[in-house]
Amino acid sequence: MALDSLRPSPLVEQAVESLRKQITEGHWPVGTKLPGETTLAKSLGVGRSTVREAVRSLTGAGLLRPRQGAGVFVIATEPEENWPVRLRRAAITDIYEVRMLLEVDAVGLAAERRTSEDITALDAALARRAASAAGTTAEFVDADIALHTAVVAAARNPVLSGLFAEFVPHLRQGLIDLVDLLDLRADDPDHGGEVHALLVEAVTNGDRETAERILRTELEQTLARLRDL
Repeated sequence: MALDSLRPSPLVEQAVESLRKQITEGHWPVGTKLPGETTLAKSLGVGRSTVREAVRSLTGAGLLRPRQGAGVFVIATEPEENWPVRLRRAAITDIYEVRMLLEVDAVGLAAERRTSEDITALDAALARRAASAAGTTAEFVDADIALHTAVVAAARNPVLSGLFAEFVPHLRQGLIDLVDLLDLRADDPDHGGEVHALLVEAVTNGDRETAERILRTELEQTLARLRDL
């Protein structure tokens, strides 16, 4: 099957798009073996190295799978969505529900595992949050997230910290919108300051049950507000 010739640049991106189109439109059904590199290069009007890079890209997207000694086969007609893409498309309430599941357990671990360095970091983050009450909504939300990040870090589990870091960019704008739309800081610029101070105190004292209860209640209240937006 002849494919449209491509413009000279950027060649790899164009090759990926052309091959992807042939796959998604069913010209090469699932299970079909792709033509060889030389044939594809001639059809696309590019070099074999460009074809090789395009195939590698589509393999990473979950559309193709090379088989040693047999060739390259179509295994799907739609690309797999990776984790960052799924987060970008997810509703803020869905993200927040998962955040709750992750962070409540994390604060329990933090209460058990916190070190003196963690306590110092938590105190500093709490002070920064209080100071941000005089700033913009974005500054306040950033300081709030920084405190929660310090709580998760105190759990001493790099996987938990990594997962939480994935959520942060997708939580930030939703929380800024929430604070502004509901004018949560109108009467109290340091909204939630007392609760967060109690949370840090519970973690510092190693009181897992109290830390989990405080955080769960705080996050549930925020989630309820997000659902009402």
